[in-house]
Amino acid sequence: MQEDKNRPMKKVSDSYTEQVQMITQQDLNGYGRLFGGRLMEWIDEVAGIVARRHSNSIVTTAMVDTLNFRGPAYPNDTIVLVGKVTYVGRTSMEVCVRAYKEDINGMKRTINKAYLVLVALDENEKPKEVPGLIIENEIEQMEWDAAVKRNELRKSRRKQHY
Repeated sequence: MQEDKNRPMKKVSDSYTEQVQMITQQDLNGYGRLFGGRLMEWIDEVAGIVARRHSNSIVTTAMVDTLNFRGPAYPNDTIVLVGKVTYVGRTSMEVCVRAYKEDINGMKRTINKAYLVLVALDENEKPKEVPGLIIENEIEQMEWDAAVKRNELRKSRRKQHY
């Protein structure tokens, strides 16, 4: 993102968030695997923390753009959720949350990848401007570029009432 002298800027690392969960009986579906809705809840919590850290304000989830389940998790598995900002607009932020199943030896395997859009709110619950995003490396730039494309698709869908 180009620096805007009138707008504060933050790094991706400023709002990076990692949360760890252990799967218990209450987290299971009827087949004995992690209930997708529980994982979605954890993902939304992590995304909210990331967006709150970036914007220094209360936030609300506006959209879950992508939620891609890639594998199961079972009782006593450790789930590591990692969230970071990938794109910012004027009042909104796209956050990517990756969920990993961590083996006892520390090896991680992706079980979910999600993109969410959150909006920063002022004290009257009206959208407020968020800091810009400082891109520091090639990976962050690739994520930003992909997020720009997702944002364009979201705008196109809204125009089509999709």
